[in-house]
Amino acid sequence: MTTDKQQQKISLIENGNGATMPQIVKKNINGHPTPVHTETNNCKTERGKAFRQILAAFVANIGPMNTGLIFGFSAVAIPQLQSAASTIQINEDQASWVASLSSLSTPIGCILGGYLSDRIGRKKTLIFTEIPLILGWMIIAFASQIEMIYIGRLLCGLGSGIVGAPARVYTSEVTQPHLRGMLTALSSVALSFGVLMQYTLGAFLSWPTLSAVSCIVPVIAFIGMCMLPETPNYLITHQKPEKALKSLTRLRGSFYNFQKEINQLQAFAEKTNTKKKPTGKEMLDALLAPSCLKPFFILVVYFMLYQFSGVNTITFYAVEIFRDSGADMDKNTATIILGALRFLFTIVGCVALRKCGRRPLSFISGIGCCITMLGLGSFMYYKQQCELQGIPTMHTWIPVACIFIFIITCTLGFLVVPWIMIGELYPMKVRGIVGGFTTCAAHSFVFIVVKTYPLLCHGVERHGAFVIYGLISFVATIFFYFYLPETKGKTLQEIEDYFSGRIASLDTKKLEKINNNLNNNITNNNNNQIVLIMESEKLLNQKQ
Repeated sequence: MTTDKQQQKISLIENGNGATMPQIVKKNINGHPTPVHTETNNCKTERGKAFRQILAAFVANIGPMNTGLIFGFSAVAIPQLQSAASTIQINEDQASWVASLSSLSTPIGCILGGYLSDRIGRKKTLIFTEIPLILGWMIIAFASQIEMIYIGRLLCGLGSGIVGAPARVYTSEVTQPHLRGMLTALSSVALSFGVLMQYTLGAFLSWPTLSAVSCIVPVIAFIGMCMLPETPNYLITHQKPEKALKSLTRLRGSFYNFQKEINQLQAFAEKTNTKKKPTGKEMLDALLAPSCLKPFFILVVYFMLYQFSGVNTITFYAVEIFRDSGADMDKNTATIILGALRFLFTIVGCVALRKCGRRPLSFISGIGCCITMLGLGSFMYYKQQCELQGIPTMHTWIPVACIFIFIITCTLGFLVVPWIMIGELYPMKVRGIVGGFTTCAAHSFVFIVVKTYPLLCHGVERHGAFVIYGLISFVATIFFYFYLPETKGKTLQEIEDYFSGRIASLDTKKLEKINNNLNNNITNNNNNQIVLIMESEKLLNQKQ
């Protein structure tokens, strides 16, 4: 039955290279298609609805909140487990395992998460990751012996590892460049909020009740992710342009110029040859390419240096460190304030990313962590000498100030920058799997730092441990100066082109200088050639 109304549908047209791509077409009364070129449609906007992108990023990053819950749990649970009233009694060695075991299984989850992210998609991976998290928290909640806590921590660490890279990649792929820097950093905000939540609840709840409450978060994340679309980037690279168009429509709104972005994704997929499923050799070549190895080296070293700055030593052993530092503030109150500062300045750091960029914030963290850790170590040495001489320790506000300023400066850069760079620096073809390897390395360093802290304290004493952390922070600052690129305001394509060698620099001013030098060289060469020609003609005329 025909009507006067025109029907709309999504169809496929062929581009110049013979590839298919989605486009809005209208069918007239006779059934003949009439393409509508959305690029020239004045009703379409270049920016999608920010609320939809923010909502998608927020839901995707409920998962990383679990990592914060896992990090903060040991800080409040270990003192309870070591108390005389605890149903499960633990010693110092068992306490270090409770703190660090989650980080031992996290690297396995990172590798699995990277693989699943590229194979089954970002969305399905983020749904799957909640299963071990739910099981882990429930096992801890009903634990009757230390081995059950170990198993629960291992399962939680596995889920934490799986969620790391896919959450950041998902966020970077569903958001536009003007929002990406801030929204990709939501993973760090969620993690910090999870730490604050554990510190606060842990001051009032027993560790079994705290575990049961923590189980609610992965349940909410599971339900929320089921309602979100897959990323357009993933769908385009897996030859699903119709679904990519529907995904973009949900993420950007109906008035967005989605055809232009589809064209860009399609063209970039053709340029990087990511539309077809890569063979094992092609994947290996992509992993060993400079565009992958260079950013991998930068991020792995970044994570190693920032973990050995002492940030997770403070996070995992917060209550103990406040107790042993000689601070005159109540240790539980100080721990809650610490979590609040971390959460607040993670948000500040996310906003600052849009204004300051990655390099300046990294410098702030490196210098700030260096000064505060050296200050804390020096005060602990002073406190030790006062105790040996039997005199009262003065200026007990210093360790509190050092720890609070440390967490502020560390949060502004270290806890934000490298995590958002996971979604920025890697080529699209291997972004998921290499992001998993990077997160794997990061959490391996967490395990090493958290597990070795008690050993380091026995070897060089507590003040020596913090002095070492301060010196490593200084080394980190030097590394950032020479090797860390600035990606603020750059598209993912520009960043990949830089590491592939297709462009010389990400610095616009530096590129202009290079181009000017090239133009000057070309002009000088042309002038030299003209002079030579004129001199040759002059000599010929003289001979004649």
